[in-house]
Amino acid sequence: MPSRRDTIADDLRHQITTGHFKAGDRLPSEAQLATRYAVSTPTLRTALAQLQGEGLVEKIHGSGNFVRHHRHRITYLGGAATVSACTALSEPLRVTARATNLWSDDQLTGLLNVPPRSPLTELLFVAHEGKMPHSLARVYVPRDLVPPDLARGSTSPEEMAMRLAKLRPQLAEVQEKASARLPTQEEATALRISTSLAVLSLTRVATDSTGRVVEAALLLFPGDRADALFTTRVITEERGVPR
Repeated sequence: MPSRRDTIADDLRHQITTGHFKAGDRLPSEAQLATRYAVSTPTLRTALAQLQGEGLVEKIHGSGNFVRHHRHRITYLGGAATVSACTALSEPLRVTARATNLWSDDQLTGLLNVPPRSPLTELLFVAHEGKMPHSLARVYVPRDLVPPDLARGSTSPEEMAMRLAKLRPQLAEVQEKASARLPTQEEATALRISTSLAVLSLTRVATDSTGRVVEAALLLFPGDRADALFTTRVITEERGVPR
């Protein structure tokens, strides 16, 4: 026998998929829905959380629960030599960028293999679909490989990537690690998703010929709107036929 939570989620899901509630519509308040379904507010919220996890509903703090617009699905193209967060997507989105100088914490010290409190620059890239955030990337670069004025003015993502490429040594290796997990509260807020919606988390670490880490990127894609594609090209050698 289905639980009250599942029954409520099924009914709201039906109303959304049949167009009774359309994309962008605000659902009745939680108090109104709890009264309509004759359940407690906690029970009603677990039903809404189920729909949030499915990507059908989003909760905006202070405004209520809304039917989500369909998110365009993109493909992250792994295996490329470039580490630019702007060029690794199959289709372009509107991207904003911000550079901030900081000092390495424990996580970044290990990721970039640098001494504690080393000077770094964080490049925050947020991809948008319309007015909504779609995905985000945090790229960390040793500060001596960053133009001194990069964090002091507004720069387009394309110009930022171009200026960084001029100072970056030739890359010898790019390692990528992909994992699925739940977002932190901070990540969920930034992407306007539920903390119960799984995200695709990718870590890219680029090193030069001396083994120095010259760039590390932490990329985050909500699981309802992204795939990752890694292509391995196999080179075969023609063998001579002995005579």
